[in-house]
Amino acid sequence: LPFLSMNRIVNNTHCILIFGVLSLSCISCKKLKELTEFDISYKTKVVVAPTFGINTPFEILTPDITTNSESEFASRGTGKNYIDKINLSSMVMKITSPSTQRFDFLKSIEISISASGLSDLKIAQKLDIPDNVGNEVALDVLENDIAEYIKKDKFKLRVNVVSDKTIVSEVQIDVNSVFRVKAKLF
Repeated sequence: LPFLSMNRIVNNTHCILIFGVLSLSCISCKKLKELTEFDISYKTKVVVAPTFGINTPFEILTPDITTNSESEFASRGTGKNYIDKINLSSMVMKITSPSTQRFDFLKSIEISISASGLSDLKIAQKLDIPDNVGNEVALDVLENDIAEYIKKDKFKLRVNVVSDKTIVSEVQIDVNSVFRVKAKLF
């Protein structure tokens, strides 16, 4: 009988040890993921000139967006050569001026990224923009790996839009992008 009690104690101890090791490994995996996956945010402005046609396509280039990728990666304990993948995780456009303007003047938006030595790559879009949209629109992001663009010193966004209403004054828009980086540690 004492032998049976000892077996239960040993079995319970093993269960507790196994549970403890599994718990620690899950916590370690979560911490490792936090160290090897992180977000980088960029903000730029777009100005839409007055339009006088309906279904008029036009293109807007953003100014160069400086990546500061070397220092951004170094602060996370990694470097350009250790980046596995970078995807756009969100892109939100918000009209800042005029304050009463809404995105209902647009039928569609497509955004491509470009950088020196690399061809343009579409990364986000919003098709069939409804008339009841406000002054902010979240674009649908595409699952393209854009690591080579973010590794460059700078990149540009090419905004292609199709209008479906006339606007008589210029519209200023903030473009907020969040990129998800998957990397290896040094």
